[in-house]
Amino acid sequence: MTDETRKNQSPEQSPWQLAKRLWRDYLSHNLGKIAAATLCMILAAAATGAQAWMVKPALDELLVEGNEELLWILPLAFVGIVMVKGFATYGQTLLMQGLALEIIRKIQIQMFDRVVGADLAYIDKNPTGTLISRFISDVFVMRDALSNSFTGLIRDGLTTVALIGVMFYVNWRMSLITFIVFPVAAIFVTRLGRRMRRVVRTTQAEYGQLTSFLDDVLKGIRQVKAYGMERYETERAAGMFLTLKGLYFKAAKTRARAVPTLEALGGLVFAAILAYGGYQATRGQITVGAFMAFFAAMLMAYQPMRRIANLNISLQQGLAAAERVFHIVDYRRTIDEAPDARPLAVTGGHVRLQGVDFSYGNDIPTLSEVTMDAPTGKVVALVGPSGAGKSTVLNLIPRFYDVGKGAVTIDGQDIRGATLDSVRAAIGLVSQDTMLFDDTVRTNIAYGRPDATEEEIVAAAKAAAADGFIRRLPKGYDTVVGERGVILSGGQRQRLSIARAMLKNAPILLLDEATSALDTESERKVQAALKRLMKGRTTIVIAHRLSTVVDADIIHVFDRGRIVESGSHAELSAGDGLYARLSKMQFSDEAPEEIAAESAE
Repeated sequence: MTDETRKNQSPEQSPWQLAKRLWRDYLSHNLGKIAAATLCMILAAAATGAQAWMVKPALDELLVEGNEELLWILPLAFVGIVMVKGFATYGQTLLMQGLALEIIRKIQIQMFDRVVGADLAYIDKNPTGTLISRFISDVFVMRDALSNSFTGLIRDGLTTVALIGVMFYVNWRMSLITFIVFPVAAIFVTRLGRRMRRVVRTTQAEYGQLTSFLDDVLKGIRQVKAYGMERYETERAAGMFLTLKGLYFKAAKTRARAVPTLEALGGLVFAAILAYGGYQATRGQITVGAFMAFFAAMLMAYQPMRRIANLNISLQQGLAAAERVFHIVDYRRTIDEAPDARPLAVTGGHVRLQGVDFSYGNDIPTLSEVTMDAPTGKVVALVGPSGAGKSTVLNLIPRFYDVGKGAVTIDGQDIRGATLDSVRAAIGLVSQDTMLFDDTVRTNIAYGRPDATEEEIVAAAKAAAADGFIRRLPKGYDTVVGERGVILSGGQRQRLSIARAMLKNAPILLLDEATSALDTESERKVQAALKRLMKGRTTIVIAHRLSTVVDADIIHVFDRGRIVESGSHAELSAGDGLYARLSKMQFSDEAPEEIAAESAE
């Protein structure tokens, strides 16, 4: 296990620790609402106890003794008690639901802040679907636990206490009989809660995997259809659905076990009370009203007690979900600003890698002793076979990852000593995988500069040769481009990406295979836009097609994580190194098989 993994792996927490954390970090900041809700619960519980107690005077004084004064007093009192209970229940429901939703909103904001600010290594290791399931499924299980289970435990607990108080007031001997089963029921319910928490933890993990699977398949649906893999993916989905069905059924079975056990215990208590109470009543040791008031209180207490058993199981579900949510909330990125970090002072945009080693968290080095310069205002090309380390260089410059050894500097300043915002503000990125958001053309161009004026947005679009096709869209700049820009062609998406970089106007430009996926006509338009974008900037470009970098000021040739050659196109082509062989492959009619064999020597 790596140090990074240890740092970001939250230890398993007990239900008590999770409950303490929820109270400390979220609930304790809302004591006013909790106090008001608790007052409402106390009123509702007292009203429930009063309803049970009223049975005694209704039978003994009104019906048996014929006290006519109570003929009006008791009905009015009953109506008043019901109204108090109704309004108190309404108040506590609104207060606790509102509080639960506010807490969940804060937790979701914290989660999103952690995820969007996380290291790319963390994002790469956690599938999108799994993260989404925690935002939606786990968080809403927590919401239900807070708004229903937590509130219900307090409400039903207070109601049970009030009714037990009535029972002891009426007849303490009979009350003791009911408490014989309490320890048995408490032990049983606690064990069920632990089992439910384990089941829910496994279920939520499986649910996250299912979400990731669905996300992958739906995003890659063209490939699924192109390769005729519909049946294969359906079988995979069926297996996941079957696993989830088993886990959900196991949870339902665990929850259902509480019902017959509690019913049996309750039945024994009722039978004992009927026998003992009936015995006392036949001998005049208790009035009929007192016996019925006690029995009514016991019946009314049985329902909240049974709900408490079920609510405890639901609360365990919420705590299991909270544990997964807090794994994200507790995450701390490894790529962070130094305590004394200062804004980067960009004077020209000179980028330099000095003795850089890097590995993606394994023992296989991706870069070894890489030293390279990208002078101010120059175009520097990185070429070489796939997997040689070119894209890694582009990941290190904006500090998406940190070097293992050596340094990356901009205008002589180590980027690890500068603020992240200032480093990334100095860099514009245009990649092969153009990312457009499901929003308007205008918003996509202005991404990163939301305060840009309409004139600036249009000027950037014109410079990227995008204004023409934008105005032909149904709503022009207000057209929503769909998920990942689905309504646009590859060339159009790329030109919007270039317009975005134009608007950012950063002194350093990174181009990662920006035209490799385009047809000839689209590439011609995009190349023209890129030339305008590159003017006056320090540009580092990755390209497999050497025709796109023949005019570069410096070309660095990568192979197996090292720079093996550097120079201009003319200098490198005249030699007999890797670049010359790649150049022959792409610019001559020599058989590709021969070049490949030659390059492997």
